[in-house]
Amino acid sequence: MAEKKTAGVFDVRTVIGALLTIYGVVLILMGVFGNEDAAKTGDVNANLWAGIVMLVVGLVFLAWVRLRPVVVKDTSSSDVPRSD
Repeated sequence: MAEKKTAGVFDVRTVIGALLTIYGVVLILMGVFGNEDAAKTGDVNANLWAGIVMLVVGLVFLAWVRLRPVVVKDTSSSDVPRSD
């Protein structure tokens, strides 16, 4: 039996998950090391909380890609009808 082909990197969930994860890590770092503007947000570390949420959502997207991959239909030359 032929091996199933998946969308892999070309799946939009991979791109969204990677971007949210990267931005989440950046915001967490900014929340931990650069929280000078805490008075503007009512003494809530908005960068930290937004980064944690983005990181979790990004990891959920990446897990979704791994657990439920998109299977791409194989279009080999034998499956394509010929026009003689």
